[in-house]
Amino acid sequence: MAGGVDLICLVFMWSLWSAACNGATDTLKPGESLNSSSLLVSANGKFTMNFRAHELDPNQSYLVITWNGSHNYAWVANREASILYPSGALTLDRNNTLKVTHRDGDALVLYSADSETISGDAVAILMDDGNFVLQEVSSDGSAKMVLWQSFDYPGDVLLPGMKLGVNRSNGHNWSLSCWFTERSAVAGPFTLDWDPDGHDLKIKRRGVVYWSSGVFRDGSFEIIKEKRYKFSIVSKKNEDYCSYTTLDENAVSEWLLTTIGRLKDFDESIDIAKADSCYGYNTEGGCQIWDQPKCRRSSAVFEQQNGYFNPTGASGTTATSTSDSNTSLSISDCKAACWADCTCIGFLFLFPNQTGCRYWTGNLKFIADSISYDSNVVYVLKTKSVDSSDASHKWIWIGIALVAVLLAMVLCSMCYLLRRRKLAGENQRNVQDMLNMMNSNRPTNANGLQNDGKRGHDLRVFKYASIIAATCNFSDENKLREEISLAYLLFDSTRCQQLDWNKRFNIIDGIAQGLVYLHKYSRMRVIHRDLKASNVLLDERMNPKISDFGMARIFMNDEQEANTMKIVGTRGYMSPEYVMGGNFSIKSDVYSFGVLMLEILSGRRNNSFYNDDRAFNLVDYAWALWKEGAGLGLMDPTLGNSCDEHQFLRCIHVGLLCVEENAASRPTMLDVIPMLTNESMSLPVPTKPAFCTERNVIADAIGGSGPETVSSINAISDSGFEGS
Repeated sequence: MAGGVDLICLVFMWSLWSAACNGATDTLKPGESLNSSSLLVSANGKFTMNFRAHELDPNQSYLVITWNGSHNYAWVANREASILYPSGALTLDRNNTLKVTHRDGDALVLYSADSETISGDAVAILMDDGNFVLQEVSSDGSAKMVLWQSFDYPGDVLLPGMKLGVNRSNGHNWSLSCWFTERSAVAGPFTLDWDPDGHDLKIKRRGVVYWSSGVFRDGSFEIIKEKRYKFSIVSKKNEDYCSYTTLDENAVSEWLLTTIGRLKDFDESIDIAKADSCYGYNTEGGCQIWDQPKCRRSSAVFEQQNGYFNPTGASGTTATSTSDSNTSLSISDCKAACWADCTCIGFLFLFPNQTGCRYWTGNLKFIADSISYDSNVVYVLKTKSVDSSDASHKWIWIGIALVAVLLAMVLCSMCYLLRRRKLAGENQRNVQDMLNMMNSNRPTNANGLQNDGKRGHDLRVFKYASIIAATCNFSDENKLREEISLAYLLFDSTRCQQLDWNKRFNIIDGIAQGLVYLHKYSRMRVIHRDLKASNVLLDERMNPKISDFGMARIFMNDEQEANTMKIVGTRGYMSPEYVMGGNFSIKSDVYSFGVLMLEILSGRRNNSFYNDDRAFNLVDYAWALWKEGAGLGLMDPTLGNSCDEHQFLRCIHVGLLCVEENAASRPTMLDVIPMLTNESMSLPVPTKPAFCTERNVIADAIGGSGPETVSSINAISDSGFEGS
């Protein structure tokens, strides 16, 4: 039988190779069909699409996409119902409807053009990455738009480039679902999903989380140990998803979610996740905790073995079992039911199609036997016993460890006290030595003073004058490479010329990305409360980094906003609700970001209008220009021809939205990024910003009986910590 199967596989692979060599196409055009005797082959020959007869029932078939070196189906078109072989056909009719037809039932419509207006023709192409794409094409054959694609409807296999997540524009979820049984492609109980809030992958069984990949951090997941993958996490207004590729472009990879909840790769040779080993009491390997029957021990597991059950009572009796003939039950449902029943010690599927359940309960003993006629492959409950000698040894080692820790603490305390006594006597002498060096004649040679060896180290001490000579009086040329603040470049008439439009826009985008991390993806939500140009550092490539978290506040759990009686921050950057009432939230940072963005666009400080009768501050000035349709008047003259005027005006628009007086009207930083980068996205009309034109209001708020304000002048902030 095995030889026959190998021969069939060899003949099939030869037919694929022959078809590829004889000009097999990768495209289905209007009016064309793919039937059981034809196939589509991707341009690189890696993927094939055709009707496959079921291995265990040759009269039934699936329309599948396969990688030519794998026995897995990368994608199945008709998961919910197999088709009588060889009656199936995939057709793209002249109305641009893509459908699967067969002799004994209704057509399975994959895409219908009824709901959309298509000006040109549509063609369906099997891509080199395994994606089957229906796209509208122009008269010259160039692609115009994607109408439908198989990657949007994954089955139990995830290929590189496929998405796991959610499309927020239409509510569609991208997730894997296992086969119901090894013989039925119908969606089974296990799913693999991307959780955009938890920032992790989850395997669930009928909604219960069995396994988690751990949080995605520094390019990888905590639990997924394989180093052959490169992950991409995308979070936008319209979609949140995770995808992966292989670091080796020539490597073959396809993640398969099996019927028992195991996630495998590379023809099932690599285990990524073992959700089948998760019982709700164990946490190793990413397993999660859920409610358990009190009768189950934390060492109990089900193991698959060959054998049979025998009663432990009188000889001559036979073991009995109970059954559930419900064909909507899979093998994992049998496992869950047996686990929940304290008398159940074994289970197996009931019918040859691997549905229904058979349970063994009561006082039975399992006899391991792979030879006799009564032998079956059964899932048997096993308890991992703990040897008493091992337990006693464990307590001995625990006792030894505790004694060692106590001794170490005593020794450390004694050493600390002795060290303090010694240092107390030396401190005065060290201070006097330093004063003597500072008050010396300061010779300009670089000869150091050798330590006398009594200071507990072998450091070499140099005179102050020696250091001046070695560094050319601390010249800038001898400084190590360092980061500089955005304010250092932006507000200097000469240095600002280093910041052309592309650099400024990248800095704006980088600051926005940093705030998104602090507000959404950091383990604890962080409100910076002092975002300004001098607190943004630039590296040698002009990449921005947010710095100085001395005034930052951490929000715990679901905390959305807070109130304080001590206002800290920099005047001109603080939101009105914070200045007037001490209320702050992520929208406070959004306001500061809006002010900072207007400064980057104009090259002027927010408070540079202090003695200007035309405007109270930069926000006031930008609003006046915007109302008059003269937003380009805000542009820093040094930008010259490097500026994209349309992009510049869009940045002003977004900046004014960020400084709205009502905090609820301001966008979140997660919304700001697509507002800046997606030019097709419509923006709301800004209203009068919160630039506080009544000077006496600010003065009263700061000097009155309201919250105490600790602000800065000349952009120097008070970085004291605030405890309330």
